Amino acid sequence: MKAIYLTGFMGAGKTTVGEKLAAEMNLPVLDTDQEIIKKLNKSIKDIFEQQGEHYFRCEETNMLKELPTDNIIITTGGGIVIKEENRAWMKEHGHIVMLHADLNTIYDRVHSDQTRPLASKKSKDELYQLYKSRESFYNDCSLLIETDHKNIEEIVKEIKERLKESEIGNR
Repeated sequence: MKAIYLTGFMGAGKTTVGEKLAAEMNLPVLDTDQEIIKKLNKSIKDIFEQQGEHYFRCEETNMLKELPTDNIIITTGGGIVIKEENRAWMKEHGHIVMLHADLNTIYDRVHSDQTRPLASKKSKDELYQLYKSRESFYNDCSLLIETDHKNIEEIVKEIKERLKESEIGNR
């Protein structure tokens, strides 16, 4: 089975959903941000502060290409979709599942999270503008899953069902 890449804006639930989906599908799960942290031995916040966003985005692309592409679930950072190169890689090597949450939900989850350098201390309007700047990239996916008003089990069930349908359609 090809990789399953979970994308979406920060705070959409990629890590939580990825862990539950991996457990149910009996697959390993890796997180691009966590793998970068391990590789560089620095927090995302420190990378942004010391080397800048451009450096981080290059590391993100490198990490994406270093990770396995079969029988795995990969949760991604919210900005990985910015680069066409990353979207093309994920499309070629797997299924891109975009998790979508309402901006109010996202704001409540991330606005005071100091580990999110592009979100902490931003107003709801600033967060909305960041989301809007990425929206077309997020929509360039295999499956779009609405997560509002659903529990984790419902989200995972929907992903599994829709992946199964897309596999049947691709035969």
